[in-house]
Order: sequence, then structure tokens, then C-alpha cells
Amino acid sequence: MKHIIILGDGMADEPIEQLGGKTPLMAANTPAFDSLSPKSRLGTLVTTPSGYEPGSEIAHLSLLGYDVPRVFEGRGSLEAASMGVEILPGEMAMRCNIICIENGKIKNHSAGNISTAEADELIKYLNENMGEEAAKFFTGISYRHLLKIKGGCKDIICTPPHDVPGTPFRDCLVKAKTAEGEATAALINKMILRSQELLENHPVNVARKARGEDPANSIWPWSPGYKPCMETLAQKFGIKDGVVISAVDLIKGIGVYAGLKPIDVEGATGLWNTNYDGKAAAAINALRSGADFVFLHVEASDEAGHEGDVSLKVKTIESLDGVCGKILESLPSIGEPVAIAVLPDHPTPCAKRTHSATPVPVMIFTPGVQGDGLEKYDETTAKAGSLGEMSGDEFIKIFLEK
Repeated sequence: MKHIIILGDGMADEPIEQLGGKTPLMAANTPAFDSLSPKSRLGTLVTTPSGYEPGSEIAHLSLLGYDVPRVFEGRGSLEAASMGVEILPGEMAMRCNIICIENGKIKNHSAGNISTAEADELIKYLNENMGEEAAKFFTGISYRHLLKIKGGCKDIICTPPHDVPGTPFRDCLVKAKTAEGEATAALINKMILRSQELLENHPVNVARKARGEDPANSIWPWSPGYKPCMETLAQKFGIKDGVVISAVDLIKGIGVYAGLKPIDVEGATGLWNTNYDGKAAAAINALRSGADFVFLHVEASDEAGHEGDVSLKVKTIESLDGVCGKILESLPSIGEPVAIAVLPDHPTPCAKRTHSATPVPVMIFTPGVQGDGLEKYDETTAKAGSLGEMSGDEFIKIFLEK
């Protein structure tokens, strides 16, 4: 039996007055999810272990069955794997956003969703002019980039920028956890301030401001760590030929460490304007071509949640449902039974514009296994499902049962 996970990043939410007390998942028109729901087992999943913040890096490792305290080494080192950047002994990697600061406050975590081409020009400029021999930047996608520091110490406290829109940036600068982390914290804060001087009047930002767009006027490094040591999913669960489909380096990097082959899709952006049809086609082709495990990740709903845009979030969920519909239509051509799981990694409530640790709704369709008969897949109906509330590696073990 083949397996595919369809993950809508940040898809879960909270009841919203604008939607008559429904969540975006409840309000969305989701014929594919609804057709699958009665034939599936439903439940909820705790994806944020105690003591951790509800980030995608934590949630994805957790839902794939990894022991987070044992394997997690920061977001940057995971993204480095996707980017082909080696983390050597004595080096520390960090996610490095390019953000927009306005009147001394963090306006947004994405510099208005800057294009990769513009960001690449800024990253190269910073490498040429920052003047820190121990540090080097690597271009990722849109606002998501990588910073590697030789001799860096991860004993520091960093604030994810998507958690603090509207907050004075100086209140969120890096702090040391221990005496060993003080030099690294001081270096990163120095780089943040220097980047603001360098980027403010860069031609890319002059042009962006002329067009009425947010300037990309500061770096924001966070989630530090060293090179992780992870078993592959083949070693853990016997997956023979797995692939990961995502436009986000973090997710592709987790896939690389998990032993999954990344598949790039032309036009996949990591935003709400991503190539949904291309992602569906890539997943179907992978299943037809011999893959026994497909991890299909779509970031769009998370970005809409961070924007606080309710109608956009509903639209992204409907687009993800369309992806699911195309996969369901393809099942007769796969050649063997296919189990399907649908879930978010964490909620990204529009009202809060950041992640929450609330357990997420899970739907598992397994050919030959009786479903719960529930008519719709959403946050409320999932609580009534036979799977109950899962945690740790319970979800992935149930999903991969033959």
C-alpha cells in the first residue's frame, strides 16, 4: 500500500465572527475533503511537545514521529539541508528572514513577501558589505534565507518575527541564555543593526518604496542550531521510496534528513499564489512512478493566517481541497491502494496572526478500513472521531499500518 500526506500548513484556526462563528476550514467549500471524511478515521494530534513553541519545524518533526528533544537542532540547519549548504563541526546555522521595520517596529516578517530575485540581490550585497568574517548568508526563497556562523553558540534566545508584528524590534533583539552565548548574541544584534544601515537605501528598496511596497530593510536571524542527527523514515518505519513536495526550504530540509527525495514544482511559491495544480500533478506522478510515500506540503494557509486575512485563508483551503480532489480522481491509475492523511501542522489563527499549540484535526483514509461516518472534516468533527487525541509518533504509526 502507498501513502500520501496532504498537509495544509497552518490550516486550522479558531471560530471567527466574520464567518458566523465558524473556522475557515468549516466555512470553506471542500467537496473533496467532505467526500473522503465519511470513509476516514478522524481525530486530533498534539504536534507541539511540552516546552516547545508551535513552529513548523517542531510540528513537522513531531508528526513524522521524531523525538523532538533528541533530534531538533534549529530551523536553520534543517533548511541548510534543502539548500545543499553543509553545516560543519563548529558551525551554527540560523533561519534568517528579511523583514520590514517601520517606525522602529516590526511591520511584517516577510518584507511584503519580497521576490526571490530581489532578496538574492540583497543577500549578496550583505555578504559583500557586512564585514563579519565568521558569518555568511545564503539565499533561500522569498524572505526565507540562511545565516551560518563559525564558532556560533546556540545558547541564545531569539524571537521569530512572525510572532511579534507591531512590536518594537529592539524589544526582540537576541539575548544570551548563558555566558557562553553572550558573544554570539552580541554579534547577531550588531549584524541586525548594520543590515538596517546597509539596506535602507539599497536600490532594491528605493524601487520597492517607489512602487508603494514594503522595504526589505532588516535581517532577522532566529532558530539557531548545529547539524542534526536523525534516522531516516526508512530506518524508522521501512519506507522504501519517499518524496517531499514543498516550496519551503524548511520542509524540504526535514525531508532530506528523513531520507525523502525533494521534488521541485515550477511556480511553487510558498504563498497563496502557488502552483496548486503543479503540486497535485507532482504527487500523482510520484505515486505512479514508484514512490511508496509522498509528503505533500502547501504553505498557503499559514501565510494567510499570518496576514490575518480571513477570506484569503478560506480561499487557500478551497485550493488545497482542489489538490486533494485531483489526487482522489487519480487513484484508479496508481495501480495499488493508496492511504491518504489530511492535516495541518499547527493552527495559525487569523485573529492572532501567529501559531498556536492547539491539537490539529486529522483525517486518515485507509483502503479496507471502516471510517467513522463523519460528514465533514474540520476542527470540531475531528474531536468526535475514533482516533481520539494522538501525540508523539501515534499518528504516523497508525497512518503507516498496512
